[in-house]
Amino acid sequence: MESILLKDIIQKPISGEWGLEDLYGMGIPVLRTANFTNEGIINFENVVTRNISPSKLKGKLLQKGDILLEKSGGSDRQPVGRVVYFDGQADKYGFNNFTSALRISDLTMWNPKYIFYALYDNYHHGGTRKYENKTTGLHNLKVDLFIRSFSVPYATLIKQNEIVKKLDLLNHLENVCEVQLQKLDELIKSRFLEMFGEPWVNDKEFPCYSVGQVAESVTYGTSAPASDSGQYEYLRMNNLTDNGQLDLSDLKRIDMSDEQAEKYMVKKGDILFNRTNSIDLVGKTALFNLNNPMIIAGYLIRIRLSDKVNPVYFVAYMNMPYMKEKLRNIAKGAVNQANINSKELKSIQILIPPLSLQNEYCNFVLSIDKSKMAVQKSLDELETLKKSLMQTYFG
Repeated sequence: MESILLKDIIQKPISGEWGLEDLYGMGIPVLRTANFTNEGIINFENVVTRNISPSKLKGKLLQKGDILLEKSGGSDRQPVGRVVYFDGQADKYGFNNFTSALRISDLTMWNPKYIFYALYDNYHHGGTRKYENKTTGLHNLKVDLFIRSFSVPYATLIKQNEIVKKLDLLNHLENVCEVQLQKLDELIKSRFLEMFGEPWVNDKEFPCYSVGQVAESVTYGTSAPASDSGQYEYLRMNNLTDNGQLDLSDLKRIDMSDEQAEKYMVKKGDILFNRTNSIDLVGKTALFNLNNPMIIAGYLIRIRLSDKVNPVYFVAYMNMPYMKEKLRNIAKGAVNQANINSKELKSIQILIPPLSLQNEYCNFVLSIDKSKMAVQKSLDELETLKKSLMQTYFG
């Protein structure tokens, strides 16, 4: 299949402007890499405004169909070079100096969304890594070299439009699934408040106990280093999400004796508590609900509850916004390394409703989880189909 170099498809890349602080609220909205999502969509929440002179803005306000390219940022785990497609209001938004705007030269030859999808697919296959230039704490993209080297499979405009239509439909269906998952999560939160009320109010007058009073044990994980091989799967703080789920997408392994393993092992029904992290993430709490035991790392604490508390209720309680704020206030240390030790954890007070109510809530959550699993299955199938099509079109 014939391919066309990106440099022959776009105009000269447009550099962004950061300008000065907007002291009087009269500046223009400026998109940053913080507004990028890994799905290629711009998040228009929390867009900052900046004071930029009109002369510097000439030709630099975004137009519908522009593609924003991340040229500085990333990390060892997330390469620089993410792209997002701009479909917002024309002549309203600027973009910062960590990004470049790519604008199609000839719209009678190229659908901008087709070029975006080609760049998006390339990024998610690691295609920008070889164009990185690392400096202290920052990854930079060699934009000129990348644009001179990257090529896009040629297709007629009619064919491009067909491809874009299919991929847009898949993205829309994925978004429908994600909205459904969000609504199901909101339903669970609503049910919790309906059954137990706000914890700081306690209008249902439930008794209050410390974590230490309702836990059979509170145990630190091991500080032994992880590896890519070993007898046991190894849970670290990145395997806990901020909303109380397990994320096993980046799971390491570890070897240790049976005696040591028993000390640091988590089993179904145990609670995982993230004792050290950034101030925003410290205190992440998740239920370990898998059948195969795993070993936990040192930044995690294992809580084994007594039969007074249903683990599903406990995790929901610990992940309430009220409790997250409380945990942040308890945490000691710097912004990037806040800590809550086991003594502090055991002193935390929680409301303990009758076990029958906790179990009723747990059954409700389990029924909703079944619906979530069905939606997630559909979402996974859509993602698999999209990857397959993109491989066909751009691979």
